[in-house]
Amino acid sequence: MKHLHVSSLCLAVALYSGIAFAQHGHMGGTSYGAASHGSMNSANSGSGTSHRVTIDQQLSKNTQLSGKIQKLTGMAAQQACDGFKNLGQCVAAAHVSKNLGVSFACMKSDMTGQEAPSGSNCPAGTGTKSMSLGKAIQTLDPNANSKTEAKKGTQQANQDLKPSSNS
Repeated sequence: MKHLHVSSLCLAVALYSGIAFAQHGHMGGTSYGAASHGSMNSANSGSGTSHRVTIDQQLSKNTQLSGKIQKLTGMAAQQACDGFKNLGQCVAAAHVSKNLGVSFACMKSDMTGQEAPSGSNCPAGTGTKSMSLGKAIQTLDPNANSKTEAKKGTQQANQDLKPSSNS
C-alpha cells in the first residue's frame, strides 16, 4: 500500500512538472515564438533563415525604403541588410554610417559579427562578435557621442519604417 502511494505521488509530480515546463517555454519570449511560428508558416521551410526571408520580403514590398538603403550604404538593400536581426537595425546602421562618415561595411560587420569584406579599411577585430549599435559606434568612431548618435540613427530608421512615410 505504501508503495502505491509513493508511485502515485511520483506520477503526480511528473505530470505537474511536465505541464509547468510546457508553460515555461511560452512565457517570457512570446515575441520570439510568434516571429518563429509566423516566419515558418510564410517561408514554408525549416532552413533557419526565417528572419532573412522576412527582411527580403519587406524590402521587396517597400521599394522606396530599398532605394534609401542603397543610397545610404552604396550597396543593394538585400545585400546591405543580410545578417542583421531585423530591418530596423539595418536601417539605423545605414543612417549612423552616413551621419558619421564611417564605413557601412565595418558597421555591419561589428553589428552582425560577420567578417569584414576583404579590402575594407575596418579596424582590427571588426566582426569578431556581434555588438549593439552604440558599441559599434564607440568602436568605429571613439570621438562620437555613441548614445546620441545611436538614438538619432534609430529615430531616423523608425521614421523610414513608418508605413505612412512619404519621405
